Amino acid sequence: MNVPFLIARRYFLSKKKRNIISIISNISMVGVAVGTMALIIVLSVFNGLEDLVRSLYGKSDPDLKIAAVEGKSFVVNEQLLNRIRQVPGVALVTEVIEDNALLRYHDRQMVVKMKGVTENFFAQSNIDSALVQGDHRLLKDGAEYALIGAGVQHELSIALDNRLAPLQLLYPRNTGKRTLSFNPETAFNEQPILAGGVFLIEQQIDDSYIFVPLSFAQNLLGYGNRRTSLEVKVSDSWEVDQVQEEVKKALGAKFSVFNSDEQHVSLLKAIKVEKMFVFITFAFILLIASLNIFFSLSMLVIDKRKDVAVLQAMGATSRTIRNIFLFEGAIVAQVGAITGLALGITICWLQQTFGLVSMGMATAVVDSYPVKMQASDIVLTGIAIVCITIAVSIRPALSASRLDLRDNL
Repeated sequence: MNVPFLIARRYFLSKKKRNIISIISNISMVGVAVGTMALIIVLSVFNGLEDLVRSLYGKSDPDLKIAAVEGKSFVVNEQLLNRIRQVPGVALVTEVIEDNALLRYHDRQMVVKMKGVTENFFAQSNIDSALVQGDHRLLKDGAEYALIGAGVQHELSIALDNRLAPLQLLYPRNTGKRTLSFNPETAFNEQPILAGGVFLIEQQIDDSYIFVPLSFAQNLLGYGNRRTSLEVKVSDSWEVDQVQEEVKKALGAKFSVFNSDEQHVSLLKAIKVEKMFVFITFAFILLIASLNIFFSLSMLVIDKRKDVAVLQAMGATSRTIRNIFLFEGAIVAQVGAITGLALGITICWLQQTFGLVSMGMATAVVDSYPVKMQASDIVLTGIAIVCITIAVSIRPALSASRLDLRDNL
């Protein structure tokens, strides 16, 4: 029988509802419940945003991306491609040439990210599922087509498959001289291409990217057998991390191999850092809300001085007295925490299932705020509450254990 816990529970369930101590305890529980609920909801929203970023970029990102450690591009030959293809778990390899280019349409122009890819690109990318207009194919009936972002189309008012006014892509000509000619006819390579389709993925991509056939980019940029990267699709039966390590071993130290998260490490890291600071901020809010526990326990110690003296006279040790008030603080905090956890989990489930809170923007990629609950967040919240409870309860509990028997009987 745990006597300190039984006595603490008795104090907690006291029928003196009008007692100021009970009122402060109830306020403490409400504060802890609201703080816990808010912490669970906010952390779940950050988890949802992180997953949303992965899903958005996953439509155009490869499983693995190979780039040179030094330099902007590297020479690609059949020997290099075969070394990669022979790695177990590699399903296919796409050659990529990516660089900035000037896109001109009628009297409008803008700088875009031009990405030239081989024909097998759409076998590993889900960008065709993000198509909102036209056709995703880059080669049709012997003609070359560009797949453009919705933002690029809107900026230049581009009409699809307009053979009378095709897109014009310009890139500085490599003349081997250090000075650039100011004559556009000699300073830039220029090639026309038709717009075949429009995709809508994520604003940063939609506003700047166009996809073209590799041969088109190769001729415009004058890259020859050089590529800026190679994109690898991993077989469904293999783990991406395992194949990544094998590809690194096959290529050596001259190449970097990035998985999907590493391709956007800055963005995902920013979300994680923001989540960490939000957790710290709400932990401080929980601490402030839990200060009421400190005051209620301090007043309870004063109110129960005679009870403490009687227990001491019956042989209760200082440790027993201390544990009574520690348990009292723990009960108040845990009741509030469990209530807050239940409310937070329920609200997150309702948001996941029914999308109660919308993004409030007509151009939003998703209709409602994304949320995702993780067991680690619940565990961390529980640990934070335990630490806060001990921090605010230890002082009143120690004061109770030091009460003098002769002064209180």
